[in-house]
Amino acid sequence: MKLTLSVLLAALALAAAAQAENVPYGNNRSVGKFYDVNGFKMYCEEYGTGTPLLMIHGNGGSIHAFTHTIPYFAAKYRVIATDSRAQGKSRDFHPALTFEMMADDEAALLDELHIKAADVLGWSDGGIVALLLAQRHPDKVIKLASTGANVQPDASAFAPGLWDNDKKRYDADKNKIWKSNEEKNNWKLFMLDWEQPNIPFEALHSISCPCLIICGDHDAISIEHTVKIFQNIPKAALWVVPDSGHATLIQHADEFNKKVDEFFSGPTSGATSKP
Repeated sequence: MKLTLSVLLAALALAAAAQAENVPYGNNRSVGKFYDVNGFKMYCEEYGTGTPLLMIHGNGGSIHAFTHTIPYFAAKYRVIATDSRAQGKSRDFHPALTFEMMADDEAALLDELHIKAADVLGWSDGGIVALLLAQRHPDKVIKLASTGANVQPDASAFAPGLWDNDKKRYDADKNKIWKSNEEKNNWKLFMLDWEQPNIPFEALHSISCPCLIICGDHDAISIEHTVKIFQNIPKAALWVVPDSGHATLIQHADEFNKKVDEFFSGPTSGATSKP
């Protein structure tokens, strides 16, 4: 009987895992909802129960970016995954777009969901938004993990050659007249990363929550820049993921999920000593 039950439980676990892998994250009609936030309809999907965990994707992405992340955390957290303004299903063709606006959007969404505060996980541009959310709305963030984020839009923030390639695109396209809303939106998203963010390192001193600052050892964001972010946040830990590019949460999903979970579930007080 015990053997039969254990086999049955194993089969159910495998079936649940397979089902999780087939969930259309970012396009799940059974859980997806739109919320009126700061003048546009923000798309959001929720999974699981427990401590709220807000997930914020990168430039031009969507909730789908967290396909390898949501199933793990939904087992013990209330995962709130969002499509940022002008991206994914959160359509917004207003010409203005800033990281500060997106941080305020996330805070407003938490208010709409009647969530006082949440842990926050941001990837790339989402990591920038997470840092600004902690700056601008400190009461909304319990802890944050930010992977592949930069705080300045110059060559020193990026891996060698990346900024130069973006400059070539900027020089080639800066005088173009975009006709369709889609073209205008794509250029707006490019310009977001070309001109922003502009966060002085000293401004990071105001972040009061514990932070885990992450990058890959051959990330699009330079290790040196990531280290400076870490050094300027009072309660911060640093993780440089070996053998990883920008997509740390995908390339090393199992290790990433475990380590970030350990950070979120660990002690909430005390500053990490800086090197």
